[in-house]
Amino acid sequence: MHPSIRGRRPAALAAVLMIAVSAGAGVFALTPDDTARNDARIDINKATVEQFASIKGVGPVLAQRIVEFRDANGPFGSVDDLLKVKGIGEKLLDKVRDQLVAGRSRR
Repeated sequence: MHPSIRGRRPAALAAVLMIAVSAGAGVFALTPDDTARNDARIDINKATVEQFASIKGVGPVLAQRIVEFRDANGPFGSVDDLLKVKGIGEKLLDKVRDQLVAGRSRR
């Protein structure tokens, strides 16, 4: 057995093999864990004021409001829940939606 795969879980090996086989056929499949690791979107349930403010159109004041809303009301169930934050409307949300994700929170 190759040293780089020794001690790995069988399910992980199966996923790697599935990806390798699929990639050879011109299709690329990711497991949920791989998607989370490669996702560059900002998790609205964990993001800091600075991370929100880095999104074009948000700014520091709105970023602070988002964090304060989350702290007061608990985690967001979806990106659409940002519409509950004063200052975020459909137009802004449509512009930034692809940069955001509502990850699971342990709260």
